[in-house]
Amino acid sequence: MSVLIVIPARYASTRYPGKPLVPLKGAKGQEQSLIERSWRAAMQVRGADRVVVATDDDRIRDAAQGFGADVVMTSPSCQNGTERCAEALVTLGETFEMVVNLQGDAPLTPPWFVEDLIAGLDADPTAQVATPVLRCEGRALNGFLADRKAGRVGGTTAVFGRNRHALYFSKEVIPYTAGVYADQDETPVFHHVGVYAYRPTVLAEYTRWPIGPLESLEGLEQLRFLENDRSILCVEVQARGRQFWELNNPEDVARLETMMAEMGME
Repeated sequence: MSVLIVIPARYASTRYPGKPLVPLKGAKGQEQSLIERSWRAAMQVRGADRVVVATDDDRIRDAAQGFGADVVMTSPSCQNGTERCAEALVTLGETFEMVVNLQGDAPLTPPWFVEDLIAGLDADPTAQVATPVLRCEGRALNGFLADRKAGRVGGTTAVFGRNRHALYFSKEVIPYTAGVYADQDETPVFHHVGVYAYRPTVLAEYTRWPIGPLESLEGLEQLRFLENDRSILCVEVQARGRQFWELNNPEDVARLETMMAEMGME
């Protein structure tokens, strides 16, 4: 199976302008930008035929080319990473059997998350899209709850049926649980990891659909698939001792750097 990994990156983020170029310090104090760390994570994925950064900004293009990335320029009118991936595929003019969207704000994404995702979509012909979910331990869930209490947007959570096809995604913590969890406790909440694998046909369809009310309210691009009756397979992935977090807010920089220090990531 031929696989293209696209890392969509835009400078004009509403919540955090310039986010892709924010420097992150590794365990030994070495600084690399968010987009470089995300690209290096993508380059570790086995089975990918090509990895490209898709952006509409010259500053991101120059930075990405500076550390050796393949860059595709896309339109500023792309409203989210999925639309940017769709345009990048058309611009490249190549044929791939699967397109992976590895969003440029998740530099801690382990390669096996993406490898398991690719395998999961390949094995389920009834799904048009696949995305990883990670069962929260108490530490992660308590972090989500603290963010929401402080009025910050933290991670996204997912709920799914017995067939593992998504029922809903939300920036609220779902499902509700009244439990109190210690850091290492297993919880009933699944963290949605912001990576997607698409079949090219549904990726092309996506750009023709209008934004629906759920996508508009939540600000979650994947809800457009659900609102148009396309199935999303939730592939449960294992942390294997790794911590995971996205960079959503300026406050997350310190959190990510702490995690990298604890895991010894340079």
